[in-house]
Amino acid sequence: MLPWIQLDTAAIPGGGELRLKSRGTEFSIMLGTNELMNSRLSGSEEALATLAFERISTHKRPHILIGGLGMGFTLRAALAILPADGKITIAELVPAVVDWARGPMAEIHKGSLDDPRVTVHVGDVGALIATSKGQFDAILLDVDNGPDGLTREENDSLYSHDGIRKSKTALTRGGILGIWSSGPDPRFTRRLRDCGLTAEEIPTRAGKTGRGMKHMIWMAKA
Repeated sequence: MLPWIQLDTAAIPGGGELRLKSRGTEFSIMLGTNELMNSRLSGSEEALATLAFERISTHKRPHILIGGLGMGFTLRAALAILPADGKITIAELVPAVVDWARGPMAEIHKGSLDDPRVTVHVGDVGALIATSKGQFDAILLDVDNGPDGLTREENDSLYSHDGIRKSKTALTRGGILGIWSSGPDPRFTRRLRDCGLTAEEIPTRAGKTGRGMKHMIWMAKA
């Protein structure tokens, strides 16, 4: 079996370090001993985009905000179904992750960042949401490990009552807040409902063929 090779490291603002590793054509992004994402497992990240778009498909010129670029699975799934007049804003906190998309993982990203419908915002998605009002038809958050964060404490604010309310304010009428998580969180479901959003819990397998770990996706309607 081919050995893993560390290609690069990247500091996370506020503390911590990401590591990009490869083994043949396979890539992994690690935080310490925790694997945050793997290029072989994209099913639930893609579902985050497709499930959200099903719910805003009647919106004209839809604008989608994706929090967290990662390996670009959610972005590419959204681009595949977004109309020509739609827009996607990608907010990525760690600049090196954007560099990896254009460098060592360029073949995986397949030029998605160069699509004219895409704008890349290097910065905190929470700060962007807080300064937006009625701007997005869907906000898709694949940040950290979901509501139970791993990488930085600041991410927890996205999933707090205040963070949910700010996301609700940033959505258009009937917009969707989509959340990816490594697992279920009943307290977060209640939090969404406390903030006046619907809260569909959709268990989704990590693999495209219905295999792999079961992740949780929330679809919350404003």
